[in-house]
Amino acid sequence: MAHEGINALGAIETFGLVWVLEAGDAMCKAGDVTLIGYENTASGYISILVEGDVAACKAAVAAGIKAVEDLGAEVYSSVVIPRPHPSLKKITDKYTIEKLLPY
Repeated sequence: MAHEGINALGAIETFGLVWVLEAGDAMCKAGDVTLIGYENTASGYISILVEGDVAACKAAVAAGIKAVEDLGAEVYSSVVIPRPHPSLKKITDKYTIEKLLPY
């Protein structure tokens, strides 16, 4: 991750597309973050990932959690990782929007 302009990674995991869309919308509106992508497991758990500076990722994750909880759903986990190790890029690259969409 630690490349130009990226100081943090933020993620939220919830259950179901509706809630992750609400979380992602709130996250992107709350801070100057870039949506990296998402990961959807067969069991319905979905994680959404953003990147930006530490303060923006903290604000984005807090807003995403609030949005999910306001809908009466549960956030199963969330994280903000300041200065993520560059090797994490190997993981986050797998879930970029471009790689998840059919060509």
